Amino acid sequence: MFFQKLLALLTAALISVFIGLALLTVDLSAPFQGLGISSAGHSSQIMDKGLARQEIEASILATPDYAKYFARLREAFTPDYESVLNDFASLRAETGEKQSVDYYLSETVRRMRQKHGVLAAAAENGPLADVFTSQLNVLRALAIADKKMCVAFLYGVTNADFQSFAASRRELVSEMALAGLEAMLNGRAKNILRDKPSDTDFRVLEVALGDHGLSKAEIDALLDGKIPDPPIEDARMCAAGQTYLDVLATLPEVARMRIYALAVQLMASS
Repeated sequence: MFFQKLLALLTAALISVFIGLALLTVDLSAPFQGLGISSAGHSSQIMDKGLARQEIEASILATPDYAKYFARLREAFTPDYESVLNDFASLRAETGEKQSVDYYLSETVRRMRQKHGVLAAAAENGPLADVFTSQLNVLRALAIADKKMCVAFLYGVTNADFQSFAASRRELVSEMALAGLEAMLNGRAKNILRDKPSDTDFRVLEVALGDHGLSKAEIDALLDGKIPDPPIEDARMCAAGQTYLDVLATLPEVARMRIYALAVQLMASS
């Protein structure tokens, strides 16, 4: 029972945070259109592929927060860097559509998560934990910006408002993307094998949530990933989500790392 509950939350909230520009329902394989959040636009002019790639790389370099991620990707996963940039250039050349730098980051992170995300589960404790620390940082920023958006984020629902939020906080998004990339790289090198979380691990988590003031309704809402009827007030639910991640970080290290490893495995398979 506890295993099924946690899977519901992890597949809803954690996947979306990990990809940064969209904490699930937005199709990141499709270019952003009509959101007015960056320099994305349309052009009827077909470009040479080489020129298209130069334009894309120039736009990335002009965005220092994102440039750090792509520089690290090129260094650590060179074939993947070349593949994604070539695909972006082909799309630009063939369609004439100019996409935002936010799209380039989000789509690249999505591809890396699906292809190599499972490596993060084999990372050392520090890099693996950093993935979730960066997630909590995003949730805290959302809580300040908009409680309703914060709650939607917890349930894996995103919209144009969330896209605008993400594009306006590129440093935070970049840190989250880099945390995931570094965990993959570390996992590839260290290849640490961890057991699956036990029922006891999940029971400890649920008891700890109650000890931190969460009601049964709030705990069930978080661990089941379902909106209660009647719904919990946005400010309270948003706070409960932050408490969840705070409490998870205080679990005994072995149990916490087992849960973290399971979470990134689920992200990679989404």
